[in-house]
This record gives sequence, structure tokens and C-alpha cells, in this order.
Amino acid sequence: MGSTARPVSGWLALLSERVTRHRLNQDLSQASLALRSGISLRTLARLEAGEPVQLESFLRVLIALGLEGCIESWVPDLPESPIQQLERGGQARQRASRRTSAGQSRKVPRDWRWEEDS
Repeated sequence: MGSTARPVSGWLALLSERVTRHRLNQDLSQASLALRSGISLRTLARLEAGEPVQLESFLRVLIALGLEGCIESWVPDLPESPIQQLERGGQARQRASRRTSAGQSRKVPRDWRWEEDS
């Protein structure tokens, strides 16, 4: 994480302010939005105060506010490169590569074997 990255608390504050603005622009009380979202009033109050809440609760509020179109842009789809697809024979990647202490991928040749000392 770079020094210019926004801390998690900063993201929570920003998102809570925006959710509150959207709620007020739609002339909804916290109680009516909580009911519409299917979450407790306390959870909505925590969300609007910038406190951590479960992701599902946050998504429910966004959907109730009609903001579900924004959700998909948070983590854009990243198609796998054709080279990676070929290397795995068309199989989808399931896990990350192991890294050495220097951060380099550690690839062991398939024909590698332990050498016995003489």
C-alpha cells in the first residue's frame, strides 16, 4: 500500500457520507431505509456514522437506494490473458503462485529430482 492510498477509515467516512446524502435526497428516514433494506436501524446508523458493517448490509442499502448499477464498477472484470489460458490448457486459474522471499514466482521444473550425495 502506497503512502498516497486512502486508509480504510477514510473510505468508510466517504461512503457513509454518500449513502446519507442519497438517503436524504430521496427524502427517506433512517427507519424507512432500514426497513426497505431489510437491516436493523442500528446497522444503518452505524453505516452512516462510518463504522464497519457487514458487506451484505451495505449492499442491501445500496440496492434499496437504487444504486446497484454502481456496485459492479468497484472491482472491474479482468479477463485472463490468452497466454495464461494456453499455459493451463483452457482451465481457469484457481490459486496464486508461490512466491520466494524476494517476491519472485518459484517454478520447479517438472523433471526436477533430488540429487543423492555421494
